[in-house]
Amino acid sequence: MRLKDTGLTAQEIKDKVSTYMIETYERFDFLAETAKDQYMYDEKGEAYLDFYAGVAVNSVGNCNEKVVKAVQEQAAAVMQTFNYPYTIPQALLAEKICTTIGMDKIFFQNSGAESNEAMIKMARKYGVENFGPNKYHIVTAKMGFHGRTFGAMSATGQPGNACQIGFGPMTYGFSYAPFNDLQAFKDACTENTIGIMIEPVQGEGGVHPATREFMQGLREFCDEKGILLLLDEIQTGWCRTGAVMSYMNYGIKPDIVSMAKAMGGGMPIGAICTSEKVAKAFTRGSHGSTFGGHPVSCAAALAAVEELLERDLARNAKEVGAYFVKQLRKIPHVKEARGQGLLVGIELDKSISAVDVKHACFDRKLLVTAIGSSVVRMVPPLVVTRKDCDRAVEIIREAVEAMAPAQVKAS
Repeated sequence: MRLKDTGLTAQEIKDKVSTYMIETYERFDFLAETAKDQYMYDEKGEAYLDFYAGVAVNSVGNCNEKVVKAVQEQAAAVMQTFNYPYTIPQALLAEKICTTIGMDKIFFQNSGAESNEAMIKMARKYGVENFGPNKYHIVTAKMGFHGRTFGAMSATGQPGNACQIGFGPMTYGFSYAPFNDLQAFKDACTENTIGIMIEPVQGEGGVHPATREFMQGLREFCDEKGILLLLDEIQTGWCRTGAVMSYMNYGIKPDIVSMAKAMGGGMPIGAICTSEKVAKAFTRGSHGSTFGGHPVSCAAALAAVEELLERDLARNAKEVGAYFVKQLRKIPHVKEARGQGLLVGIELDKSISAVDVKHACFDRKLLVTAIGSSVVRMVPPLVVTRKDCDRAVEIIREAVEAMAPAQVKAS
């Protein structure tokens, strides 16, 4: 939909949002009217280099031609059916994902939070049915983030996070241990523990990758104790981190893995994948979703996954991401640049506000996000080039240098 077709001004659109919508987001003063690959365009046609990509969603590029074509063709054939009849996109996507990542079974959801919710439910049901009524405890990581549904936010190890404050008691059955501390995770487990649930890279926690020792140690410990290893790959999955799934960077395999974001190519979809043995926990009536496995979303996801694999965008993420991190380290006031593939964060020293840098980048037509007061996170489309990264580095440098004099003077 184009602004000129509505008869309204950009400000009138913004006013309608302010009047009618419940706002929980800090908006950019920007009307996104069109997009293509790594750029978004406002109603005036001004281009913005997009290094947040719908928060790691538009990995094959915004409005990827194959994804758009798949959506158009499927929407004109069957829009929605629920899950009583079979549909072609759902069947083909299920096969593509399972065979690509080496899993037996998949269950489709609509989002990342719902996928994590399904993963938690499956693990608990598997534990209760196979080991007894108290086998439902799950250990997650401090500073992790798993979503905003009640189970997912209870699994989130951030008691001070706005996603938990004011909602009353969290769901019982979770405890938390420091990320990358293998012994602490072992100590947090009890005789009632059925699962350990982590992100391979903590995104909302400040862009901290898991160490190889930690990940392999968790896998060995889970095998030894009969505990399920649950990996939240909502943000890290589908080539973002330099491998098809981040767990492949560590030479391990989870018992259940959740995914969403990039797999849909811009359409809402999520899923969990697991083994045949664990999948048996979900029996008829135990779990479901009206829109899970939606034909249009599955068609889009199939096109997106094929694009990610055929264009080897995992390799591009690995190579361009390494280059990007190296260049970011040269910017003044950057204490650390870190990440995995093209999931990248820079931690700034205390003289610079990450939020101020985010806004200064926006003023210079670069879109990034801020985590807390000190970390700028970037998750660009995986089609970006070194030239795009050079431009981003140039803008971030300008933004940081613009912030520095005022803050130093103020101090």
